[in-house]
Amino acid sequence: MPPRRSRTEEIPELIGLPENARREYLKDHTTGLTEEDPGIDQAIDSGIAWLCLAQDKSASQDGGVADTYSLIDGWGSSYPETTGYIIPTMLKHSTLRNDQSVRERARRMLDWLISIQFADGSFHGGTVRTDPKVPTVFNTGQILLGLAAGVREFGQQYYKPMCRAADWLVQVQDEDGCWRRYESPLVDSGEKTYSAHVAWGLLEAARMASDKRYEASALANLKWVVSQQTANGWFPKCDFDDPSQPLTHTLAYAWRGVLEGFVFAHDARLLEAGANTGEAFLRLIRDDGFIPGRINSHWEGTVPWACLAGTAQIAHCWLLLYQLTREVSYREAGYKANSYLRRRVRVDGPPQVVGGVKGAFPVDGDYCDYSYVNWGCKFFVDSNILEKEIREREGLPRGDSTQSKVRIAVFKDE
Repeated sequence: MPPRRSRTEEIPELIGLPENARREYLKDHTTGLTEEDPGIDQAIDSGIAWLCLAQDKSASQDGGVADTYSLIDGWGSSYPETTGYIIPTMLKHSTLRNDQSVRERARRMLDWLISIQFADGSFHGGTVRTDPKVPTVFNTGQILLGLAAGVREFGQQYYKPMCRAADWLVQVQDEDGCWRRYESPLVDSGEKTYSAHVAWGLLEAARMASDKRYEASALANLKWVVSQQTANGWFPKCDFDDPSQPLTHTLAYAWRGVLEGFVFAHDARLLEAGANTGEAFLRLIRDDGFIPGRINSHWEGTVPWACLAGTAQIAHCWLLLYQLTREVSYREAGYKANSYLRRRVRVDGPPQVVGGVKGAFPVDGDYCDYSYVNWGCKFFVDSNILEKEIREREGLPRGDSTQSKVRIAVFKDE
C-alpha cells in the first residue's frame, strides 16, 4: 500500500510553502492560545528586541526598520512610515529602562528619515524600495510623530525637518479639513477618515513649535472626521481598499486620532465621538480577547481571523479612554485584548520570531499573511507599556474592577 500522507501534505494551503511557514500554520490552527500569559515586562522587552533586530536585518541596511519578517521571503526593506512612529516607542522604552542603546537606535532612525525627506518636506509612501516615490500625506503624518519625538528628545537638529513636514501637510489640506490629494499610490483612491492619525502627527508638532497653523490644521481634520462618523460610532471611508469592511487597524487609526485630539484640545465632542467607538468595540471582543480583523458598519465581524496590529491599537485606545473617563469596562477590555496578544507572541525560539507580531492570527489570515509586521510590534509594545503604567499607578491585581465608574457625560459641555 502507498505510504500514508502527512497532515501537512493533506492541506492544499500548505503546498509549496517553506517548512517554517507550514509549522506556523499548523501551530496556529491546532494549538491556539498558549496556556500562560508571559507577562507585561517580558512582552515589552521581547517586542523591543524584535524591533531592534528588524532594524539590524533590514534588507536595505540604512538605519530604518524592516517592514516585515516573512516566513516565506525573509526580511523586508525599511519602511519610512512605520519607522517614523516606531521612534516614540523606542524613546519611551529607553527612558523606562534607562537603555541608551535603544535611544541611539531611535536617533539612527531619525537620521535616516531626514536623509530621504523630499525638498518640499513630504515623504513617500511604501518601503524605501517602492517605485515610484511620490509625496504621500498619510506617511508624512506618521513620520511627523517621530520627528516631533526627536525634537523633544534630542533638540533642534530635528526641528526644521519637523516643521517642513508639518508645513507641507498644512499647505496641501483642503478647506474643509480633509486631505484629498497626495494619497498613497498603494491604496484605493478616495477620502480617508483614518487621516485622523495624520492630525495627531500635526498636534505633536504643535506641541514642539509655536506655529498655530499646525493645531488649526489638525483640529480642522478631526472636525471633518467626526462629521463623517455615524451615530453608532462607525467610521466610514476607513480602509485601504474595502471601506465596507475595514480592518480594525485602520478603524483604530481614526479612533486614536480623535482621542488624541481631545487630549490636546479638550473638546468634549471629540471625547464623545471616541467613547461612541469605544462602546461599539466592547460588543465585539470575545471572552478570550479575540476581535475579528474586519468589521462592517453594523459592528459585525466579517472574517474569522484577527488583525493583531488592530487588536493592539484597540487595546491602547480602550486604556487611553479609561484614563480619560475612568470607565472600568474600557480598562478591563484593554487588559483582555493585551492578554490575548501576549499569548499570541512567542517569547522563546528563533530570534526572527521571538517578540514579533504577525499580521494576522491565524498566520494565513488575509492581512500580511505569513509575516510579522513592525507596526504590529510597535503597537503591541505601546499597549503593554500603557497597561503597565496603569497597573503600577493603581496597584490593582489582574481583573480587579472595584474602581468607581464615571460616565462620559461628565465631560460634555453644559
